Amino acid sequence: MILYLILLIGAAWLIQSILGFLQIRHFNRKYAEMRSLGRVAIGKKTGMFRAGTVVMFCIDKRNKIVKAAKMQGVTVFSRVRDLKGFEGKYLLKISEADFNGVDKLTRLAIADALRSYDIISKGGELRVKKGLIDYLIPSKK
Repeated sequence: MILYLILLIGAAWLIQSILGFLQIRHFNRKYAEMRSLGRVAIGKKTGMFRAGTVVMFCIDKRNKIVKAAKMQGVTVFSRVRDLKGFEGKYLLKISEADFNGVDKLTRLAIADALRSYDIISKGGELRVKKGLIDYLIPSKK
């Protein structure tokens, strides 16, 4: 009985890993597609027990949004989809009116993209947020 349970857990882990790999590959392809069009500003809002959201804005040399996309969900079946309503707007001039019809997590991810772009454009460096593993196993630097 325990052997079957171990095999079931192992099979579930393997399927989760394969599907996670496919999701990351899909995201990387979409990112490369957007990167071929211009610079890309990325923002994220992670959720522990709710949907995480990643937004990508492809911008030209004048910071005009050429293409916008987002990936939102809690499972490995989430895919990158177009984010309507932002094409043609200037990244640094996105206003509250532009957020009509956008959910709260997407708003927070867009705010993160704007903050990240601002830091990078000024020559700064993004701070990486510590994860659970970092707290459990501290690195010695």
